[in-house]
Amino acid sequence: MKRIIVDYKKLTNEILTLLVEKYPDGYGDDDIIRFKNASNETVEALEVRTDEAVYLVKVSTRLANTMENFDEEEDDDFDSGDIGNSVDIPDDNDPDNE
Repeated sequence: MKRIIVDYKKLTNEILTLLVEKYPDGYGDDDIIRFKNASNETVEALEVRTDEAVYLVKVSTRLANTMENFDEEEDDDFDSGDIGNSVDIPDDNDPDNE
Protein backbone atom coordinates (compact mmCIF):
# COMPACT_ATOMS: atom_id res chain seq x y z
CA MET A 1 0.00 0.00 0.00
CA LYS A 2 1.32 3.44 -0.93
CA ARG A 3 2.07 6.01 1.78
CA ILE A 4 1.56 9.54 0.51
CA ILE A 5 2.56 12.70 2.36
CA VAL A 6 0.12 15.53 1.64
CA ASP A 7 0.30 19.20 2.61
CA TYR A 8 -3.01 20.82 3.59
CA LYS A 9 -2.80 23.02 0.48
CA LYS A 10 -3.02 19.90 -1.72
CA LEU A 11 -5.97 18.20 0.00
CA THR A 12 -8.73 16.78 -2.15
CA ASN A 13 -12.34 16.74 -0.99
CA GLU A 14 -12.01 12.98 -0.52
CA ILE A 15 -9.04 13.25 1.87
CA LEU A 16 -10.57 16.21 3.71
CA THR A 17 -13.82 14.26 4.15
CA LEU A 18 -11.88 11.30 5.55
CA LEU A 19 -10.05 13.60 7.99
CA VAL A 20 -13.28 15.21 9.20
CA GLU A 21 -14.93 11.79 9.59
CA LYS A 22 -11.97 10.33 11.49
CA TYR A 23 -11.44 13.43 13.68
CA PRO A 24 -14.93 15.02 13.99
CA ASP A 25 -13.98 16.85 17.19
CA GLY A 26 -10.50 17.78 15.99
CA TYR A 27 -7.29 15.93 16.70
CA GLY A 28 -5.00 15.73 19.70
CA ASP A 29 -1.34 15.06 20.34
CA ASP A 30 -2.02 11.31 20.52
CA ASP A 31 -3.34 11.35 16.93
CA ILE A 32 -0.18 12.93 15.48
CA ILE A 33 2.48 10.76 13.84
CA ARG A 34 6.03 12.15 13.91
CA PHE A 35 8.74 11.02 11.49
CA LYS A 36 11.86 12.25 9.69
CA ASN A 37 11.62 13.09 5.99
CA ALA A 38 14.39 12.67 3.38
CA SER A 39 15.92 15.99 4.51
CA ASN A 40 16.07 14.69 8.10
CA GLU A 41 13.42 17.21 9.18
CA THR A 42 10.78 16.17 11.70
CA VAL A 43 7.32 16.05 10.13
CA GLU A 44 4.06 15.85 12.07
CA ALA A 45 1.08 14.33 10.28
CA LEU A 46 -2.35 12.77 10.67
CA GLU A 47 -3.01 9.40 9.07
CA VAL A 48 -6.08 8.56 7.01
CA ARG A 49 -6.51 5.42 4.92
CA THR A 50 -8.30 4.55 1.72
CA ASP A 51 -8.36 1.20 -0.06
CA GLU A 52 -5.48 2.36 -2.27
CA ALA A 53 -3.23 4.39 0.03
CA VAL A 54 -2.31 5.69 3.46
CA TYR A 55 -2.28 9.48 3.47
CA LEU A 56 -0.09 11.35 5.94
CA VAL A 57 -1.48 14.88 6.07
CA LYS A 58 1.01 17.39 7.44
CA VAL A 59 -0.24 19.05 10.61
CA SER A 60 -0.46 22.83 10.86
CA THR A 61 -2.72 25.45 12.38
CA ARG A 62 -4.17 26.00 8.92
CA LEU A 63 -5.10 22.30 8.68
CA ALA A 64 -7.21 22.52 11.84
CA ASN A 65 -8.96 25.65 10.53
CA THR A 66 -9.54 24.03 7.13
CA MET A 67 -11.05 20.91 8.71
CA GLU A 68 -13.34 22.98 10.93
CA ASN A 69 -14.52 25.18 8.06
CA PHE A 70 -15.00 22.20 5.74
CA ASP A 71 -17.16 20.43 8.32
CA GLU A 72 -19.39 23.50 8.62
CA GLU A 73 -19.66 23.96 4.83
CA GLU A 74 -20.28 20.23 4.31
CA ASP A 75 -23.58 20.51 6.19
CA ASP A 76 -24.71 23.31 3.89
CA ASP A 77 -23.62 22.45 0.38
CA PHE A 78 -21.38 19.38 0.08
CA ASP A 79 -22.24 17.29 -2.97
CA SER A 80 -20.89 13.74 -2.83
CA GLY A 81 -20.26 14.02 -6.58
CA ASP A 82 -17.42 16.41 -5.77
CA ILE A 83 -15.24 13.72 -4.16
CA GLY A 84 -11.85 13.70 -5.80
CA ASN A 85 -11.87 17.40 -6.69
CA SER A 86 -9.39 19.77 -5.13
CA VAL A 87 -10.29 22.14 -2.33
CA ASP A 88 -9.30 25.76 -2.83
CA ILE A 89 -7.41 26.97 0.22
CA PRO A 90 -6.10 30.54 0.19
CA ASP A 91 -2.37 31.00 0.57
CA ASP A 92 -1.58 33.66 3.17
CA ASN A 93 1.68 34.36 1.37
CA ASP A 94 0.01 35.08 -1.95
CA PRO A 95 0.02 38.89 -2.59
CA ASP A 96 -2.98 38.52 -4.93
CA ASN A 97 -5.04 36.98 -2.14
CA GLU A 98 -6.46 39.78 -0.01
